[in-house]
Amino acid sequence: MNLLNYLQDEQPTSTGVEFEVLNDTSDRGRIVGYGCKAPTKFRNKAHQVDINGLKSEDRRNVHFDGYEHSSNFTIGFEIEKNRLHRSSIREYPVFCGFEEDSSCGFEYGQGGYEAVTHILPLLPKSQWRTKVFNMFVEAKKIIEDEYSPSNTRCGGHMHIGIKGMSGNDIIKLLRPYSGIVYAIFRKRLNNRYCDLNPQMLEREYDKYSVARINPNTLEFRLPSRISSVKQVMRRYELMYELVNFAVNDSGKSISVLHRRLRPIVMSMYERDTAKVDEIFELAGHFNKYIKTGKLNKYTCGWFEKWWSYSPSFGAHSHRYARGFDSDNLSNREFFASHYANII
Repeated sequence: MNLLNYLQDEQPTSTGVEFEVLNDTSDRGRIVGYGCKAPTKFRNKAHQVDINGLKSEDRRNVHFDGYEHSSNFTIGFEIEKNRLHRSSIREYPVFCGFEEDSSCGFEYGQGGYEAVTHILPLLPKSQWRTKVFNMFVEAKKIIEDEYSPSNTRCGGHMHIGIKGMSGNDIIKLLRPYSGIVYAIFRKRLNNRYCDLNPQMLEREYDKYSVARINPNTLEFRLPSRISSVKQVMRRYELMYELVNFAVNDSGKSISVLHRRLRPIVMSMYERDTAKVDEIFELAGHFNKYIKTGKLNKYTCGWFEKWWSYSPSFGAHSHRYARGFDSDNLSNREFFASHYANII
C-alpha cells in the first residue's frame, strides 16, 4: 500500500499536502443544533515535500510512523459569532462544522453561532504552515467581523494537543509560561465563562476555567473573540512558540520565550512599543500570580475589573498578597496610571 492510501484526508501531490473539503457528511456545510456538529478530523498529516520546508530544529516536532508525517503539536479554534454570513455557510477545509450557541448571540437567546475548526497542525513558519493559513483566508467571510459580526459575548477558545500527553500533562507543562496569555486577554479574567481555576492547577476539571482540562487537550477559554484572519494567524503563531518552548526549551530563561514572542505581539498591537512593553511586564506579574496564587497591585485590578465602570473591589480578597488592600486608594491610582496604555 502506497502513501496515497494512508493520507486519507489530505492528498499528497508534487507540491505537498493539499487541504480540501471532506464531503463525508452534509452536516459540515450547514448550521446544526448545539453539540450536534459533525466530528472533527485530524488534519495534521503531511507529505515529504512539506517536511523538507522545515528547519532542522523544527523537525523534532514532527514524527514519522513509517507511512506518513504528522505534527506533534495540534491546535483547534472555536470562532464564536453573533451571526454568520448567510451566503457563506458551506463546507470549508478548515471547519468541521457550524452550530448554534445562544451564549454568543447579540443578546442571550438572540442568535449566536460558532464555527469549529478541525484539529490542525501547530507549526512554525514553513510552506506547510502557509497552507494552514490559506485555509483561514478561504474562510474569511466566516472569520472576519466585516461579514460575520461578533461582540464581547463571544469568545475565541483554543484547543492545544501534544502527542503522547493528556490534558493534565499539558496544563502542567504550559502553566509556568501562560502569563502572556493572561496579559493579552486580561479583560476576560472575570468573565464567568472562563474565570475558574485561575492558577491553572492540575486535576481541576471545571468547564468554565481559564484553561479547561480535557482528556487529550487543553482548552484555553480565556481568549477573546476572533474578529479577523490576521488575528487568528497571530494567535496560532503565539501558541506555537509557547508550546515549542515548553516542550523543547523549558530549561532556558523565560526571557528567551518573550524575545521570540515579541514580534508576534508587536503585530497584534499595531507595533505600539509602549503597549507591548506593558503587556510583557504584565505577563511577568501574571506568571508570578499563577505560581503563588497571590494578587497584588499589578494583577488584582484585572480580576476585579478596576478598568471598567463596574469594578468589584474586594471580590478576590481571599487571594490578596500579605499587606495588599484594594480599598487603599493609592493602589487603585497606581493601577490606573501604570496601565494607562492598555486599560
